[in-house]
Order: sequence, then structure tokens, then C-alpha cells
Amino acid sequence: MKDKLIFLDTETTGLDVEDRICQVAYIVGGEEYNEFFKPEIPIKIEAMSVTHITNKMVEDKPRFVGSEMFNHLEELFSNEGILVAHNAKYDSRMLEKEGLSAKKIICTLKVAQSLDKEGIIPVYKLQYLRYYLGFEIEASAHDALGDILVLEKLFERLFDQIKKEGLSDEEVVEKMIDITSKPILIKKFNFGKYKGKTVEEVAGIDTGYLQWLLKEKKNNESDDEDWIYTLEYYLEENNN
Repeated sequence: MKDKLIFLDTETTGLDVEDRICQVAYIVGGEEYNEFFKPEIPIKIEAMSVTHITNKMVEDKPRFVGSEMFNHLEELFSNEGILVAHNAKYDSRMLEKEGLSAKKIICTLKVAQSLDKEGIIPVYKLQYLRYYLGFEIEASAHDALGDILVLEKLFERLFDQIKKEGLSDEEVVEKMIDITSKPILIKKFNFGKYKGKTVEEVAGIDTGYLQWLLKEKKNNESDDEDWIYTLEYYLEENNN
């Protein structure tokens, strides 16, 4: 089943609803693929400051839809290819805007959070985990191909951790897919007045804050299902 894994990362014109893909890189079966594309809308300055991809760099590039890479990914996904990405919700959403959809997805961010039972890791961003876990790798941050090299290392670490449960390779992959498909309990606040405290602690001393935050998440139509699930879980626990 590991031969079905597609380690993928996208770089985009920005983080808003209208934004589109300008770079895609992925590794499958040990082969690397990396291409720039001319997006449907211009790359925003904020995105350039992070990715260093400019509109001039992509003005002569092809559109992603209909490209050789697009067709290859379409074939991989139709043959049960498993998308592996960090914060996979974002990358899968960007691909869906272009007409590509993976049936099976592994999000290394969610798996890392799920396996960190005590909430020891302060931040789960890919580049933070790269240095926190001590990966020795030559890879540029915020470049799609560079991020994938880190992604592969992180996947291997998480895979080996689950493998210790006595599962087969196929069962490990299936467990990762299952973790990705469900909301998870967030252990600690990494923002606000309770930064660094566990959600369980705060539930015991200030349920009003949890109720306020939950209302804010819902009123803002947040797609952060993990926070909504966590807040509802601890508020219900507190009422029992």
C-alpha cells in the first residue's frame, strides 16, 4: 500500500477563497515531480513574501488544468493513490478548485497531533516539526519540493511510531487515513490568555471562555472542526 502514497505540497497565490495554485510538487514511488504554473489570478504580495514565487516567474508557464502533471495526478488518484500532505485539508481544497480529488488522504499534521497524547509539542507546523524533531535534511522552507522532503521524513517518523503498536504496514496506513477523516481533541491552547494551558484545565476554571470561543468559531463559520469538536467535548464533559 505504501507504493500508493503521494507526498504532495502546493504553493498558491494566497490564502483566500479565490486563490489558486502556482506550484505543485510531489513524490510518488521515489520519483520527484515539481512544476510552476500560471495561476488563474495574480500572486499576491503576501504570498510572494513567503514563497518567493513572483508573477514574472510564472507568466510563461502553462495552466495547471490540462497539464501533464494534472493528468498524471488525475491518473494516480483514480488508481487509489493516497494523498499525503501537511494540513492536507488546505492542499486537497486547492486541488479540488482545479478539478482534482483524492479519495484517500493522510494529514501528517492531524496524525502528529493525535499521537502527541500529552500535548508536549508546542507547534505542529511542518518547518517547526522539522527542527523540533531534529531532521537532518537539505530543504528550502516554503518551497513545494523542499516541504515535501520534510514531509516524507515526518511521515516516516509517524509511521514508525504507529507501527510499534504491532500493526502491519497496511494497517498503519489505514489508521492514518482514519485519524485524518475525523476531528481530533486539541490538548493545549497556543493562543490567547490561556496560552500554554490544557483545554481540560481551562474547562475546570473558566467554562465561560470555552463557551465564548465556541460561539466565535461558529459565528465566523470557521472550518476548524478540531477546535469546535474539542470545545464541545470539554463543555459536555464539564456538564456531566
